[in-house]
Order: sequence, then structure tokens, then C-alpha cells
Amino acid sequence: MSVALSLSLQFAAFDGVDRHRQVLRRARVARWISHALQGPGELTVRVVGETEGQALNRQFRGRDYATNVLTFDYAREPVVACDLVLCGPVVEREAREQRKALEAHYAHLLVHGTLHAQGWDHERSEREAFEMEALEVLLLGSLGYPDPY
Repeated sequence: MSVALSLSLQFAAFDGVDRHRQVLRRARVARWISHALQGPGELTVRVVGETEGQALNRQFRGRDYATNVLTFDYAREPVVACDLVLCGPVVEREAREQRKALEAHYAHLLVHGTLHAQGWDHERSEREAFEMEALEVLLLGSLGYPDPY
């Protein structure tokens, strides 16, 4: 399914950012996000270093560490509008620790964040977590990526 997508892709300056730029080609990111969108979307994807990632997580979630992805959703209808902020060094470290390709881990986190922007939430209940994870597995599988869990 093809949906209308307006995508802004941004990279902050951090050590190793060029590796992330290579993986996160605009067409690839748009494909992953479009696959998870159920309608039109206006998304900004920003890849940041640990300092910015930690500051955003502390300011908006009260957690004083850099996390892999933050979703800032502004609207769901008639158009999904959100910012997805990914912390490049955290994503790279997790991929290495989980023995995943960096590309596959980014695909998962962008699908995950896009689902959050549409109201999916894995923290409200075990049932919702199970449903969200199952949808992620299905979407990633149809994109050619293995089960991220």
C-alpha cells in the first residue's frame, strides 16, 4: 500500500554520523515509514548523538539517559504528524549487542515509532504490547527483515 508521505530527514553532528547516513537513505526511510502508515503522513526523522538524545529524553520523559527512539506525535487525523528522534550511537550499540544489522534495527525502530505516532502503545497493557509487537513482526517481515524480537 502506498500512502502520501512528506518526509524530512535530518542528521545532527556526532561521531560516526556518516555510517548512519549510508544506512538511512531517504528512499529507504520513506519505504519503511510508508509501510507502517495507515494514511497520509508528515514526519520528520532526526538522527542525533547521545548528548541531544539524553537531553530530549530527560526533558520530555523525565528519564536521564539517551534512548533509541522518541516519538513526538502532534496529530493523527486527517494526517499523521510527528517527529521521530533516533539516537544513532544507541541504535548502533543495540544492533551490535543484539547481533543485528544496523539497517534492520533502524527499520524496526522507524516502524515502531511510526506505530506509536498512530496511537499504538506497548506500555499500557500486555495485550497491547503483544498486538503491537505482532504487527511490527508482520510489517518487518513484509519488508524482508527478520523478527526483531
